Amino acid sequence: MLEVKNLMVFFENALAINNLSLEVQQGEIVGVLGSNSAGKTTLMNAISGLLIDIKTKEDRRGGVRITVNGEIRFEGEDIINIKPAERVRRGIVLSQERHPIFPDSSVGENLRIATYLRRDSEVSKSYEFVYSVFPHLKELRRRRAGFCSGGEQQMLVIGMALMAKPRLFLMDEPLLGLSPAMQKDLIHTIRQIRDEGITVIVTEQFARPLLPIIDRGYVIENGILVLTGTGRELMDNPEVKAAYFGT
Repeated sequence: MLEVKNLMVFFENALAINNLSLEVQQGEIVGVLGSNSAGKTTLMNAISGLLIDIKTKEDRRGGVRITVNGEIRFEGEDIINIKPAERVRRGIVLSQERHPIFPDSSVGENLRIATYLRRDSEVSKSYEFVYSVFPHLKELRRRRAGFCSGGEQQMLVIGMALMAKPRLFLMDEPLLGLSPAMQKDLIHTIRQIRDEGITVIVTEQFARPLLPIIDRGYVIENGILVLTGTGRELMDNPEVKAAYFGT
């Protein structure tokens, strides 16, 4: 479904992603593990196309020069130069860490706003799906999003991304800052999303909750792929345990 080949991303002369290759098969949950500043978010921004928008803004204001080389192939087509809105239309949707919400709008209105690129008659089914995986959001649908807790806003961010009807769902550090109980609930939700036929790539620094549910994982350090394996293989790897399991 997705193949990243020899991807390189430079911010001025700093190398953020270094000759990285990975692949994702349809129906998989694939984990990308790495410490802070390992290149996980840059990778997700490259796959989603958000890096194109960032590069355009930097070029306009004479800021950091961003260079991207390599291939990002989605269903056989190289999409590295395709704009992010078109990637969303094709089903590549990113749920960012600290993704902005509309705090003065209700939870339900935020979900509706997230459907702005859709022109189909199945939006109501997306509401049903989001409320099925996040029942608490249905209870909060009339509350202003700015009055929701951090965990509730994280649910909303993921729900908004799901409203865009992803086929390949990119989740950038969704567990960050959540309580252990909420992490457990979200791990269950990721499984539910995959069970609906949605392929998932999820990045994390803290691997312990994630490894039991992924089909395969990639470990990156300083933008370089250093290790790959199944979830079980990575879980049993002492280096992964020491670096990413925490205490």
